[in-house]
Amino acid sequence: MVWFDLITPKSVMFFKGMILELQDLGNEFIVTTRGGEDYEETVEILKLYHIPHYICGSYGGVKLTEKFNASLLRQSQLKEIIAGKSIQRLINLCSVDACRIAFGYKIPIINFCDIPIIGYDNDIQKASPQARLTLPLSTKIYHPFMIPNEIFTHFAVPCENIISYQFLDVVTWLQDFKPSHELYIDFLNKYKINNGRPNILVREEEFKASYVDKKTSFLYEALREVATYNKFNIIIIPRYTSDEIKRELPFAIVINEKIIIQHILAFCDLFIGGGGTLNSESCYFGIPTISTRSFISHYDKFLIDEGLMINIQDKEQLIKAIFDNMKKKKAKQNPLLNMKSNMSEILKDIIR
Repeated sequence: MVWFDLITPKSVMFFKGMILELQDLGNEFIVTTRGGEDYEETVEILKLYHIPHYICGSYGGVKLTEKFNASLLRQSQLKEIIAGKSIQRLINLCSVDACRIAFGYKIPIINFCDIPIIGYDNDIQKASPQARLTLPLSTKIYHPFMIPNEIFTHFAVPCENIISYQFLDVVTWLQDFKPSHELYIDFLNKYKINNGRPNILVREEEFKASYVDKKTSFLYEALREVATYNKFNIIIIPRYTSDEIKRELPFAIVINEKIIIQHILAFCDLFIGGGGTLNSESCYFGIPTISTRSFISHYDKFLIDEGLMINIQDKEQLIKAIFDNMKKKKAKQNPLLNMKSNMSEILKDIIR
């Protein structure tokens, strides 16, 4: 039996193909996740793709003490689910709780990691909290090509067990995805969005995550000012709860249901994102993309160097970038479209 602990929306998207392939091969698997009133997105995506799962524990909140207490409780719940099951390996994206339980039960740990450090300058002193707590426990580590293998050797994993792959993570689920313009129009009609104006799609930073220092205000301030021009539709994909966004940005259209957002993203005119996954997806579709993330990861740097994304950390610069990028057309030379995911081969390597 293979265990997946999927605790972020990205982890569901990244591993859903692998899970379906295991199912087709007749291999047993178990999927665990976490819930909570303020962090329901991962559970909703699992439901959207009809992936059976156990909900264990919750996100924990903003404060470190809250996260720590939630983590201890979640580990206890995971232990109860895993006990007595014949699990051959854990596959995950550096889930602290799952790695700790797997280590305790001597279950081989397969980690996929695209942010081992906070930044791209290869300074191991900036290792992310998740990396510090999970990578040293790994049996194998898989990572995208733009991150040097040497970074992972600092976590005491043998070189032969550190394997890079030649694609950006989002290619895994986008290479066979066909965006539907009909679904996009249906979305605009459902939310009564004026299709005669450009659409700006926005996603906040993960300001409750342990690797983000604090919630910054310049994104919200810039959007309030841009809204006064009354030239664009501003559509928000909530990171946490939609009520909080509606209070902060009452002029915006807030998506209050779980949908296959890629159908919307592929046809919007501009994307502003504070995270990594949707930013990368936007770049894949060739949409002008502005990152407001408070740090630049290795794959962020790759996207910036390829001219697919810019990073802005200032209100006035962001307002200018919105107007400047609204005039741009989709990128014609897009290296992401030439990449191919080989997750099937990776799965064979994992389960052999």
